[in-house]
Amino acid sequence: MDKLVLFTESDLKALTQYRALETKFGENVITLSSSSNIYEQLKTLDVEYVLIGLPEDVGIFANMGVSGTSGAWHCTIKNLLNIQKNQFTNPNKLLILGHLNFDKELEKLQGLDQSSPKHISKAQKMVKKIDKAVTQLIFEITKAGKTPIIIGGGHNNAYGNIKGTALALNKPINAINLDAHSNFRQDKGRHSGNGFTFAYTEGFLKDYFIFGMHEDYTSENTFKTLNKLKHIQYNTYEDIEIKQNTSFKKELLFALNHIEARPFGIEIDVDAIQNVGSSAMTPSGFSVKKARQFVHFFGKHPQVKYLHISEAIPLSENDNQIAKLICYLITDFMRANSK
Repeated sequence: MDKLVLFTESDLKALTQYRALETKFGENVITLSSSSNIYEQLKTLDVEYVLIGLPEDVGIFANMGVSGTSGAWHCTIKNLLNIQKNQFTNPNKLLILGHLNFDKELEKLQGLDQSSPKHISKAQKMVKKIDKAVTQLIFEITKAGKTPIIIGGGHNNAYGNIKGTALALNKPINAINLDAHSNFRQDKGRHSGNGFTFAYTEGFLKDYFIFGMHEDYTSENTFKTLNKLKHIQYNTYEDIEIKQNTSFKKELLFALNHIEARPFGIEIDVDAIQNVGSSAMTPSGFSVKKARQFVHFFGKHPQVKYLHISEAIPLSENDNQIAKLICYLITDFMRANSK
């Protein structure tokens, strides 16, 4: 756990904006004072959720994508601390653990050229190191009986989320992914486009559902691969929203039927949400309202084991909107899933 940077009480006080006659979320969340024996500490704490950040974009760079996802964690945490504490938000059920420090990897990334195959290979090797750190942290949190809420980074981190959860439960898990892409590319070199592929081929992922794939951005080879595998199901954004061959509600039930037999993780790639800054921002995607309904629908299921929100790129002109969106998804999940 050498990469873990704790979110401290002093961080909490510095970022929370206190106001008379109001109680902010940050005034009631829990933090840890020591990074030693994380598992033992979590096991005894009376919290349900553990919030962690993965501020990196190495996996996206290695997939020839647009960098910037490393900033999502920091803008989100400031916004989250300053929403209201009330009967609906329940901050006392959340521990803000902190983030994994990938500064060294990001510094090395600055010296790499995305047009160079050798440099892409170097980035892919860095992703494997990131995989280990993410897997270990998710394993510790899940083993302690808590539910991780994971913010930031590329969708390469789906691999560590799935593997860490599966190892903690000692069995493969399922996954539901709201995404414009399958992220089931060939398992050659690690990057943000094949986290689910590696988790599946290594036996950590059993049943996988891709919700809302975009037909224009999915290769014929990918469709052929997915169609051959009985453990993988999908629907397309066009079928639901454009052709209207089916309904959003019907597809939620269809997807749930595919994954509910065993514990599962919820993966959200914000590139599936219309006009949200991401590594592959789309002008045509699900509304924020439907993304929130998606999180609520799957979040209320007793088998759900984690929520991961990935690929968001906060820029100076939109960072507050990105942070607000992620915070809505966090609190929607907590409201739906709370025991």
